[in-house]
Amino acid sequence: MTTQAPETKVVDKYRIACDGGEGALGHPRVWLQIPEETGFVECGYCDAKYVHRDFVGKV
Repeated sequence: MTTQAPETKVVDKYRIACDGGEGALGHPRVWLQIPEETGFVECGYCDAKYVHRDFVGKV
């Protein structure tokens, strides 16, 4: 059995919400802050990676 790689999403804001994106099968909504130094953050629940559009191709 193989494990899927976590999803990477490109976003326009430095503060975003993640709820797992699967309705009732997701996770509690959490607010994540993307550090302006790194340009990305990972959700602690679902491991989704959020990359700010200014950092696409740099991280």
